[in-house]
Amino acid sequence: MDRKRDTLSPCIKSLTLLFVCISDPQGARAAEYVADSNLSGEKYFNERAYEKALPLLEEEAKKGIKPSIYRLAYMYQNGLGVAVNYKKSAFWFQQAASEFSYTLSMETEAKKEKKSFFETLKDQMNPATNKEGTANVLRHMDTNTSETAILVDSILYGDFFGLRPYETNFILPVGYSTHKYSHLSSTTPPNSNGVQQDQYSNTEAEFQISLTKMLTYNLFGWNENINVAYTQKVWWQSYSNSAPFREINYSPELFIGLPLSGTINDTYGLKVAKVGFVHESNGQDGYISRSWNRLYVTGLWQWDNLFLSTRVWYKLPEGEKYDGYYEGAVNPISGEYEPNYPGDDNPDIQDYLGYGDIKLKYLYGKHEIGSLLRYNFGSGGKNRGAIDVHWSYPFLNSENTFWYVKFFSGYGESLIDYDRTLTKTLFGFSFSRDLF
Repeated sequence: MDRKRDTLSPCIKSLTLLFVCISDPQGARAAEYVADSNLSGEKYFNERAYEKALPLLEEEAKKGIKPSIYRLAYMYQNGLGVAVNYKKSAFWFQQAASEFSYTLSMETEAKKEKKSFFETLKDQMNPATNKEGTANVLRHMDTNTSETAILVDSILYGDFFGLRPYETNFILPVGYSTHKYSHLSSTTPPNSNGVQQDQYSNTEAEFQISLTKMLTYNLFGWNENINVAYTQKVWWQSYSNSAPFREINYSPELFIGLPLSGTINDTYGLKVAKVGFVHESNGQDGYISRSWNRLYVTGLWQWDNLFLSTRVWYKLPEGEKYDGYYEGAVNPISGEYEPNYPGDDNPDIQDYLGYGDIKLKYLYGKHEIGSLLRYNFGSGGKNRGAIDVHWSYPFLNSENTFWYVKFFSGYGESLIDYDRTLTKTLFGFSFSRDLF
């Protein structure tokens, strides 16, 4: 009797699979998984025999069996029976959720293993965990139609409209300046010494958001790329009453990147040239309005782990305001103060910020040390300049979150303070690293 049952089992299994293939071709793999469940990697996985489960799960993953793919990704993420490999983990998580037909919620003993808070926090610092969390949320969505499947897939695997980090994105909750900042009014003339000015605190937070999007590639046949970018930097008096934003600088930008090759690259290390236009303003009006428009050319050099970026710019001319405006005088024609009179808000800005800057960056293991240097040797500049130095290091081995320490000294930390010198130290986190 037992021998007959053993003889018939393969036949029954084959007939079952054949019936499933005919009636539901897309479910054939799932049926195969069910039929082989006693011999699959799931059995060993649930028994926590991870080394035995690994080759079986890899075999099943290649066949497209979703539960096996998910378990395989989980093993690579947590180092169960195999060395931790976040790249493989992210890849298999992506395969598991790509069609949203099955995303397993891991309720196994392996997941219930106790970890310290810092071990758990460290697990959150890798892309695989983020992908797993997003997929787990979206697995509840109904994707029976192609339209909903495309929408959900774009949310999980979309690249945020093609946007990429541009300059460093950071948030620095603690920043201390050597002096307090003046609380200027848009209607108070610059030279009104008799008017008592409020003072902002010299302790504040600072953050920056900077993104870029490529518009075209190789449009003219030079392997060039045309890009738009936007950077917003905020100085936040988070420790003061009502916590106002002391200053916000906005910088939309349009530029062309041109990779260099041949003799220039091999001999001089010049990798990329960039030509662009940038507008920078603080969005204010009246006497505290600041803005300027520039054309610039940038070159990026590289020698192993050392990067050098040089930029020179040309300030586009603007109309002049009436005589005496910058000294806080009335308009000689109207006889009134006119804070919003059209014209150049800061005609002497290059006396303080110069005509270009230099960036240096050095990579040492996981450390990054960078600096920005500005100096005006001209007679108008009176040897004014600035230095900005930063250091970053991965936070708990994260690929996109870093400890970030910054030091600034000189002129031009923000547009409102372009003609005031200060020294400032800040501490916090960055979420990207820039190149140039």
